[in-house]
Amino acid sequence: MSDTLPMPVSTLSKAQRSSILNLVRRAARAEILPRFRNLESGEIDQKKSHQDLVTEADRAAERMIARGLLALFPNALIIGEENVADHPEVLDKVADAELAFTIDPVDGTWNYAHGLTTFGVIVSALRFGTPVFGLIYDPVMDDVVLGETGGPAELVMPKRRKRRTLSVSAGGPVEDLQGYLPLYMLPADKQAEMAALLPRFERVLSLRCSAHEMRMLAQGHVDFVLSAGLTPWDHAAGALLCQCAGGHVAMLDGSEYNAAKREGYLLCASDPATWGRIRDAFAFLLDLPDT
Repeated sequence: MSDTLPMPVSTLSKAQRSSILNLVRRAARAEILPRFRNLESGEIDQKKSHQDLVTEADRAAERMIARGLLALFPNALIIGEENVADHPEVLDKVADAELAFTIDPVDGTWNYAHGLTTFGVIVSALRFGTPVFGLIYDPVMDDVVLGETGGPAELVMPKRRKRRTLSVSAGGPVEDLQGYLPLYMLPADKQAEMAALLPRFERVLSLRCSAHEMRMLAQGHVDFVLSAGLTPWDHAAGALLCQCAGGHVAMLDGSEYNAAKREGYLLCASDPATWGRIRDAFAFLLDLPDT
C-alpha cells in the first residue's frame, strides 16, 4: 500500500477512533453476544453454499454499526458485507471514495453459527481504496487490535485499561514458517498442488476467520496469511494492521494492495525477505509463463 494518494491522508482523530470502537463494542453486546449459541434455525441462512452462512446477528450488527458510522461521518461510503450481498454495485465506488468504511459484522460466521468462539468484528476506513485505519475486535474477550497509517498496531483491552504495541514475527526460511491459507477457497485445479506443498512449512492451517488469522499475524504468533476471494471487509483492516506491526503486504503478483481489488491473492508476511520466499513457493497460483 502506497503512502501516495490523490489527496493528503487525514487520519481520524483520537475521539473518532474511540467512538468507532465504542460503537463496535455496543453492537457486539446488543446484537452478537446475546445470540451466540442461542440462534434458532430460522436465524441462520445460506448465501452461496452451506459453507457460506449469514445469521440475524450479522444483519442486525451491521445495521447498527452502519447507522453509527453515518452519524459520525455523514458523507462516508459504507461497505457492509451483508448490504453488498443485496447491492453489489456498492463495490464499484470503493476506488473513488474519499472516505469509506468497511464492515464485517461477524467475521467467521460459520464458526459463530456452530458455537465456536473464533469470530470477530472487522471495521476499516479507506481513502480511495487504501486502508488508513483498521480494527479487529474480539467480542468474547472484549479486546481489539487496531492501528492507523503511520502508527503502530496495538492490542487494546478496554476493561483493563491496558494497551500493548504489537510486532510481527522475525520470519525466516520456509521450513520454519507458520501461517494460514484457505485451501478450499483456491481453484479446484490448484488445491492438490497446494496441499502437497504444505509439508514444506512448519505448520499451515485455516481458522475460517480472517479476523483472528490477521490478529495472530500482527501479534507475531504466525509468519504469514495468504488470502483468496478478496473482499474489502475481510482483508483491508488486516492488511493495514500487518503493516502497522512492521510486516510486508502485497498482492502475490507483487502489485500494491488496494481494497478495490476483487481478484488475485493477498500475501501478508513478517518482512520482505520472508514474503519473497513464500511468494516463490506459491508462484504456481499465478500461472505465469515459463521464462
